[in-house]
Amino acid sequence: MESKAKPGTALVTGGAVRLGRAIALGLAEMGYDIALHYNASENSALSTRNEIQALGRSCDLYRCNLAEEQCASLIDSVFQAHPSLSLLVNSASAYAGATIRETTSEIFDQQMNLNLKAPFFLARQFANRLTAGNIINIIDNKVQFNQYHYAAYLLSKKMLAELTKLQALEFAPSIRVNGVAPGVVLPASSRSEQYINWRIDAIPVKRKGEAEHIVSACRYILENDFVTGQILFVDGGEGLTSVGRNAESYGESNR
Repeated sequence: MESKAKPGTALVTGGAVRLGRAIALGLAEMGYDIALHYNASENSALSTRNEIQALGRSCDLYRCNLAEEQCASLIDSVFQAHPSLSLLVNSASAYAGATIRETTSEIFDQQMNLNLKAPFFLARQFANRLTAGNIINIIDNKVQFNQYHYAAYLLSKKMLAELTKLQALEFAPSIRVNGVAPGVVLPASSRSEQYINWRIDAIPVKRKGEAEHIVSACRYILENDFVTGQILFVDGGEGLTSVGRNAESYGESNR
């Protein structure tokens, strides 16, 4: 890690639940104090804060609806309370299933505002405020595919992947920017066991991932100060599986 003695403070958006929570706890275990952003999950945010404090780290809560507000002041508020701010993790995300035909302007705006616009302007403010640090954008291994069933969501994440590269170039050398693209790690509770097994069957390593795999990816990025502009796919190889149809495979399927 670049500053092993005192990692400083990490702002984790969407840090109250699911993957954001796991990342916030993992960073606390690494020695970071946590500025925990949340929107509607107040009870979960309070619970996560207690868990972080039990690890001996401080944790302050920041409520903001990133989908409706630009929240340019969020970085300023965190920085004022935590001058040691050194890491921004853009983990907050909205996930809507809708084809292009089905996507309303409301769905489009919500997906773009939370998944792309918020990371864009949070990173901008972060880079304007700090002289050194790290940004980690949580993306999605779906950016390897063209699943039009999630048109606005997938488009926003594909653009976030490209934004990660642009940020890495502009903010270098003082700020490193990387992305982590999870695969099947924390499926929604509404997903059936049959569905999960069907997904796992398409993963080369034949198992789903755990939240710790994503935390470990963040740890690697933070500890290796020669890595920037990269997107680390943590998906058991699922993103490699779309070969596409070709003459040779056509012949194989008709033998």
